[in-house]
Amino acid sequence: MFILRSVALSDLEDLYDLSGRVFFINLPHDKSIITEKIKNSIECFDHPSNDLAENHYLFVVEDTDRNQVIGVSMIHAQHGTEKEPHFFLRVSSEHKYSQTINTGFVHGTLRLGIDTNGPTEIGGLVVNPDYRGHSEKIGKQISFIRFLYMAMYKDRFKEMVHSELMPPLDDKGNSPLWEAIGRRFMNMDYQEADKLSRSNKEFILSLFPSNNIYMTLLPYDARNSIGKVGPDTLPVKNMLEKIGFTYTGEVDPFDGGPHYRCKLLNIKPIVNFFSRKLVIGNEPEGSHISLINFNCHEHPFIAVKTNVQLINDDQIIIPKNIVTKFGLTEGDIINGIPF
Repeated sequence: MFILRSVALSDLEDLYDLSGRVFFINLPHDKSIITEKIKNSIECFDHPSNDLAENHYLFVVEDTDRNQVIGVSMIHAQHGTEKEPHFFLRVSSEHKYSQTINTGFVHGTLRLGIDTNGPTEIGGLVVNPDYRGHSEKIGKQISFIRFLYMAMYKDRFKEMVHSELMPPLDDKGNSPLWEAIGRRFMNMDYQEADKLSRSNKEFILSLFPSNNIYMTLLPYDARNSIGKVGPDTLPVKNMLEKIGFTYTGEVDPFDGGPHYRCKLLNIKPIVNFFSRKLVIGNEPEGSHISLINFNCHEHPFIAVKTNVQLINDDQIIIPKNIVTKFGLTEGDIINGIPF
């Protein structure tokens, strides 16, 4: 069985191991950073701050047969404030025409923008490579668990939900766009700049070009990476588009990865959220696969993917093995979203 739940301090070693197997900016191979992320998340699940920007939620998926965490995903309740703005590059175009020589051009442009009252951000989706392509769709499970949580606690998040996708990187984790623009103005490595931006974004506004950047002046590999996703991120992009997210026409100023958004209440799993009372007796009939949540003393938030049967308008039947494993009783509230 795979269990989806809020992160715990006991997950540190598994997450550290995972961070060493998969290059991902939001899960650096640094125990001190991961420890702080875990502690912050635990506090947010127990006592979320009224300052949404302080709330970072980490979810993990655990393979109970191995007693091992094999994936992680995150929610930042507000990404972009006066103190720490959300930076982006707006992808646009500029028309140029000369009557003298009867010649015109349309130039693709990039221009730095900031948002100081930003949306909720979902990100940090990492799955152990050994489990990619698994029949249980581990990546989709750890991605959707965020939507179940947001459906249950809508008041903890902003009206708009934002996602930044990873672009194609080279085998050393470098970004062609960063090499073409960022390094020339900031004189640091891509990973170094991104790490610094987690604690201080002032250097971006101070050093990054403030006027239009013409894409025709960039090397081909840099131009070709703008708004694109890497092969490992393509399934995430396709999933987001299926549930209502659309490309904003904006990209990350460091690497050119595309930004996607959808209103919280328009995200399809959230639209189809249900909350029902448990009926114990028969096994569920049909093939209504869902992610379901229930009360659990061990973790603030826990869920599993399973078959369910919805009865009338307020009742639900779930498999007996789940009822037994988690000590559920008749009438318990089961929250869920279709999977």
